[in-house]
Amino acid sequence: MTNTPGHDIADALGLLLRRSTRARLYTRLTEGLGEAVDELTYPVLSGLARTGPCSAADLGREIGLDRTTVTRRADRLERAALLQRQPDPADGRATLLALTDEGAATVSATRQRLAAAIEDSLASWPQADARAFAEQLRRFADEGPFAADGD
Repeated sequence: MTNTPGHDIADALGLLLRRSTRARLYTRLTEGLGEAVDELTYPVLSGLARTGPCSAADLGREIGLDRTTVTRRADRLERAALLQRQPDPADGRATLLALTDEGAATVSATRQRLAAAIEDSLASWPQADARAFAEQLRRFADEGPFAADGD
């Protein structure tokens, strides 16, 4: 029995989404960016770059960590001046986590590294295949089972 495209894609996504695969990638992306930036703190930085300032609880939901873990990792990043805590304008008792300029620059550096690694891995592909893959992957992300349902 041959696998359907859905099965093949599910298998490939399973490999890409494994915690060990992500940790290996994050280690590669954060190498040499300072003691506070590693495979554990990278999701906090990257998540804040996507969400903008938010609470530790909200960020935890975004990146799949509990609030306590986010807070601990945020403490490390704050000591390294990569994020800051600021008052929540909607709730005077609450605090938001926000990237500093240096934190945003660090995220930018990791994203440039990721794009370069992807370009390197596609270097042997015909340009038209690489472009078609990029377009179809974007379409799948926008319209497939991972698409945001208006949240």
